[in-house]
Amino acid sequence: MFNVGDKIVYPMHGAGVIDAIEEKDILGEKQSYYILKMPGEVKVMVPTAKAEEVGVRNIIDKSSADKVIGVLEQDETIMDKNWNKRYRDNMEKMKSGDIYEVADVVRNLSFKQKEKGLSTGEKKMLNNAKQIMISELVLAEHASQEEVEQLVENKINTSYKMFRTDDMQPESVVNKFIPFDGTGTDE
Repeated sequence: MFNVGDKIVYPMHGAGVIDAIEEKDILGEKQSYYILKMPGEVKVMVPTAKAEEVGVRNIIDKSSADKVIGVLEQDETIMDKNWNKRYRDNMEKMKSGDIYEVADVVRNLSFKQKEKGLSTGEKKMLNNAKQIMISELVLAEHASQEEVEQLVENKINTSYKMFRTDDMQPESVVNKFIPFDGTGTDE
């Protein structure tokens, strides 16, 4: 059980601080709820009896936060070419509540967005994953949201340049479909 003042993560919503533990009567059923104060003055009620079941956990510590940043510094992992399958796989990672999986989604979708853009659904997922990850890093790093957002953007941009710009050569439409070995056809 968590206490007032504890910093916890609610999967698919992000990190927050337990503002209160209150008993509420909802639909004729009395239950105890964690009242979570989330970034942006949002309050979320989580039933205390189901907290563990839905994956509520303590926020990560400073060394784990450094490892999350390390995930952003790596090359993207292989994702399915089919956007529907890729979306489902990424959604599973986010639902897991594992901050490293969420960081993986942020990095992979950020790379994909830089390469060829994202569908509306994947853009929404990227923004949601970033918000979830940043909310936890803010509490773990004792930093401002702006500082963490800047750090995340810098790490993604640096790793993208490191892993992508070297192997990206401008390719004309003709060369893409008609291989050219540079030897010419004259005899």
